Amino acid sequence: MMAATVPDYTDQLHKEIEKTPEEYRGLLLRIVHSFREGVTLPTAEHSVQEGWQDVMHGNTHSVDTLWDDLNT
Repeated sequence: MMAATVPDYTDQLHKEIEKTPEEYRGLLLRIVHSFREGVTLPTAEHSVQEGWQDVMHGNTHSVDTLWDDLNT
């Protein structure tokens, strides 16, 4: 039985980058960066730090209002 091969996405990305005209590579980098940020989750440490900053800046709501905007 033949093992399934896993595509080498990094190699494919490098080939596509090389095919992209130099003047458009900055835009391509921004697209890739935005994509990565959109599909990755922040670390637990980052989430806690963000939450703590919200508390320190008063960006909080009372637990009593938690369900106010939901149609239940």
